[in-house]
Amino acid sequence: MTAQVGRALSYVTFKPDIGTGKHEAPYLNEEGYVDFSPDDLENPRNWSLKRRWAITCIAVVLAMNGNFASSIFSGSIDSVMEEFGVPEVAASLTTTMFLLGFCAGPFVFAPLSEFYGRRWIFYITFLSYMAFSFLCANFGSLLVGRFLAGVFISAPLSTSPGVLVDLWDPIERGNATGIFSLASWVGPSLGPVVSGFVQLKKNWRWGMYSVLWLGALTVLLMFLIPETHAPTILAKKAERARKSGIAGYEKAIMEGEEDKPSLAHVYKLALTRPWILMFDLISLLCSIYTCIVFTLQFMLFSIYPIVFRDMRGWNAGVSQLPLLGQVVGAVLGAIVIFVDSERRRSKDAAGKTLLPEDRLLMAMFGGVAFPITMFWLAWSANYNAVPWIVPTLAGTFLSAALMLVYVAIINYLTDTYAQYAASVIAANTVARSAGSAAAPLFTTQMFTALGVGGGGSLIGGVATLLALIPFVFFWYGARIRRKSKYALVEPDQMEKMDEEADPTDYGVQAEETQHAGDMDEPAQSKRSEDV
Repeated sequence: MTAQVGRALSYVTFKPDIGTGKHEAPYLNEEGYVDFSPDDLENPRNWSLKRRWAITCIAVVLAMNGNFASSIFSGSIDSVMEEFGVPEVAASLTTTMFLLGFCAGPFVFAPLSEFYGRRWIFYITFLSYMAFSFLCANFGSLLVGRFLAGVFISAPLSTSPGVLVDLWDPIERGNATGIFSLASWVGPSLGPVVSGFVQLKKNWRWGMYSVLWLGALTVLLMFLIPETHAPTILAKKAERARKSGIAGYEKAIMEGEEDKPSLAHVYKLALTRPWILMFDLISLLCSIYTCIVFTLQFMLFSIYPIVFRDMRGWNAGVSQLPLLGQVVGAVLGAIVIFVDSERRRSKDAAGKTLLPEDRLLMAMFGGVAFPITMFWLAWSANYNAVPWIVPTLAGTFLSAALMLVYVAIINYLTDTYAQYAASVIAANTVARSAGSAAAPLFTTQMFTALGVGGGGSLIGGVATLLALIPFVFFWYGARIRRKSKYALVEPDQMEKMDEEADPTDYGVQAEETQHAGDMDEPAQSKRSEDV
């Protein structure tokens, strides 16, 4: 009867039933530490394909909530201005404050997820995000609520990729991470479309209701996620062994448990190391590039209403529909990512060395397409005589280009900095979130002063200069890495990192001898992981 109940609960939580295996002596590795056996059902990577895909989809939906909520006010700024009697810049703070929360959240919650696992971080932070989304009695509380909601939803955003690393090995992970990237790019484009239409009949509050409805459905799915963090599972496995009464296992521990760093030490590194690494040359230039990419993405939510509502006279809802072209562009970008992942798998299967610079092919392609599509969008949108489909198509290919640049650069940083990937990705997250947060505050004024053609050309000019970055790193990256204090240099270093990658590492560990757990991916991903 007990076995039947355990089997039934395993389907409810997407966790396999290990039956009587939990009462047997645990597997010990060569060093005598509690570890996963080759076919251990407690190892998330040994779960069935259906189970892993189900958990992956829930993790993607969790992250998509934050992306959708980030832009929900972009389509209902007029309603906020009318109800609270504030100017447009102040109303735009509803988006800015939420995105500023993204800057703070990963520093707070990423170390906690490495200490206490993914599941409880999901539970606590997502429910807190839902609670603070109700704070909108007046304009001040609305802004405070948006900031705190952004802080808490940043935890699922930064932890969900870690779930993918828990479930899939690097070769299998390409499709899962492609879908995650697609959902992350689609979410912000849907927010203004939804809020723009509900504003026509209701007000901005109904846009927030849609956020809460999506969140309520997600909560039901969230509680189905089992713990996937390997160190947390192994720690419980070791504790179970110590309590089992099996002779010889009274002091059983997992690797790293005896010299586990304190949470205070983890936070010290998490709060200081990213700022040091931000100014390393490769990290700095890549942060600037991704900052511009994300700034433009959120600028588009203000540019499209100018083009289609103010200039062409469309209503608040219909004027947001061309943003669906961004969704199509994200799908095109995801297809390219899938193809590139297959290329890398084939190259790896052939025994060829995969250098960090191999990641930059997508960024080189996207970097060239970025200014071309930006000029196309700017000058086709500048004239009402040009059919609406022309700037919409430009936005479609622009979205694909931006997505390719972002994904390629993040993967390049992860490969380049390996054991410091956590800190360098955290620094990059702050840069791009800060740029996104600033975008709503100046876009309307900029395009009003310069015109759509002039404002778009300014962005296109900057994009033209930035397009050189992936080409420079592709040709001279190895030489630049040799001069860096933090980047990996030779291929054998990277292969060694793969061999030493161990799911029992904790968070951000000692400066020189241990590996830093990723702010966007967990510590078992030491290098060369798809984002």
